[in-house]
Amino acid sequence: MSLDKIAMLVFIAGSLMILGIHQLLAGDRWEVNLRIKKLTAQSLRQRLNRNHLEDTGASAWRQLLERASRLFAKRAISKRMESELTKADIPLRGEEFVVLVLLAGLGSGLFFLMLTLNLVLGLIAALIGLLIPFFLVRLTRHKRLLKFNSQIGDALVIMSNSLRSGFSFLQAMDMVRKELPDPISKEFGRTFKEINLGTPAEEALQNMTQRVKSDDLDLLVTAVLIQRQVGGNLAEVLDNIAETIRERVRIKGQIRTLTAQGRISGYVIGLLPLALTAVMFVISPTYLMTLFTSPVGLLLVAAAVISELMGVFLIKKIVDIEV
Repeated sequence: MSLDKIAMLVFIAGSLMILGIHQLLAGDRWEVNLRIKKLTAQSLRQRLNRNHLEDTGASAWRQLLERASRLFAKRAISKRMESELTKADIPLRGEEFVVLVLLAGLGSGLFFLMLTLNLVLGLIAALIGLLIPFFLVRLTRHKRLLKFNSQIGDALVIMSNSLRSGFSFLQAMDMVRKELPDPISKEFGRTFKEINLGTPAEEALQNMTQRVKSDDLDLLVTAVLIQRQVGGNLAEVLDNIAETIRERVRIKGQIRTLTAQGRISGYVIGLLPLALTAVMFVISPTYLMTLFTSPVGLLLVAAAVISELMGVFLIKKIVDIEV
C-alpha cells in the first residue's frame, strides 16, 4: 500500500475518532439546544406563519365557493340538500353542495370529452359526475345512521344507570356525550347545548329526531316525552327500550343472513350489463355504438335500462323486510 493511501486512511480514522469523542461529550447539550430551538420565538413564528398561509388558502377557497353558491341560496333544491347534508353530518350548506355537484358534472364531462372526443361519452360522464355526489351523501348518511343505531343500546344503558345513581335526565344525556364516540356523542351534545341555551327539552329532542331520522331514536324520544308528561320510572322505561332495540338488531342480523343470496342476485343483475357493455366497448367499439346511433338501438337501450331498474327495485323490495 502506498504512503498516500496510508496517510488518507490515518486522516479519516483520526477525524472519525475526534467526531466520536465530540459527540460523546456534547451529545446531551446538542439535544437540549435542539429542544430549546423548537420553543424559540423564531421557530414558533415560522409555524404560525405556515398555519396562517394554510388557513388563508382554505378561507380563499371557501370564499370563492360562497360567492358562487349565492345563485342557489334560495332555491328549493338547496334547502332539501341542506337537510340531507345535516343528516349525513357533512359541513356544507345546500347551495354550496349544488355548486360542487355542477362542478363535478361539468369537470367529468369536459375531461372525458377531451379524452375520447366523443360527445355521447362526455354527456354520460357528465351525468355520472352529477349523480356521484348525491350517491356519496346518501351512502355517508346510511353509514352514519347504522353507526348511530348500533350505539343507542349502550347510550340507553348509560342513561338508565345514571338515572338510578341520582342524576337528572340532562346529566344522563351529558354522560352519553362524554362516554360514547361520534355520531351519538355529537347529536346528544348538540341537544344538550340547545337545552342549556333555553330551548325546551321536548323541542330539542324532536329536533334531534329530525336530524337523525332513526326509528330507534324515535322510540326513545317518544317514551321520554310521554314519561315527562305522565310520570313514571324513566330508568325502567329505558331498560325496556334497550332490550327492544337489542332484539330488533338481532332480528335484523338474522334477516340479512337469510336474504344475502337475494341481495347478491340484485347486485349481479345490476352490474352484469354494465360490465358486459364495458367489455364490448373495449373489444369492438363500432359494434356497440350501433345501439347509440340508430333509433332502434336507442329504444333497445332505453328498454334495457328500464327493465334493469325494475328488476333491481323488485329485488330490493323482496329482500327489504321491515322489523
